Amino acid sequence: MFDSPPTIRTARLEDLPEIQAIYSHYVTHGVASFEIEAPDTLEMTRRYEAITARGFPYFVAEVDGKVTGFAYASTYRARAAYDFTVEDSVYVSPAHLQRGIGRALLQALIEACTEAGFRRMVAVIGDSANLGSIKLHRACGFTDAGVLPSAGFKFGRWVDSVRMQRPLGEGDTTTPQRS
Repeated sequence: MFDSPPTIRTARLEDLPEIQAIYSHYVTHGVASFEIEAPDTLEMTRRYEAITARGFPYFVAEVDGKVTGFAYASTYRARAAYDFTVEDSVYVSPAHLQRGIGRALLQALIEACTEAGFRRMVAVIGDSANLGSIKLHRACGFTDAGVLPSAGFKFGRWVDSVRMQRPLGEGDTTTPQRS
């Protein structure tokens, strides 16, 4: 499946130019992201620092020393009742698709979020036709939670927003403890 197996590790500041390049591709060539203009490395650095400062996991996949994908968890919604729910983001370099890198990243993210005490992970997927992401999430235990038809408008067309979700750890079977 791999030329060499990916190494999944915590992202570092020096990874951000490669992360930005991967993300930029999806902004400018697809509808996985609803952003219209790709953020520059400075903006990606600001976002990385905001995510990691709150203690959320942020990982990269490396193959042969090159960053081939990234994934992170972040706040699902700002209200306190959502404190135990996270949203995932997973992006893989177009040159490394279909090699299990997205799955390795998402599984690492699920494990880290479970260890951190989160109880639910939500995926917000751009476009109902984004079968790669939908299949990846299903393979990692996510179930369909709904579709918002025509939630975005990009590249001259309406684009759906797909919602998927999965429990983490004990999920909703016990009362979580606030720290």
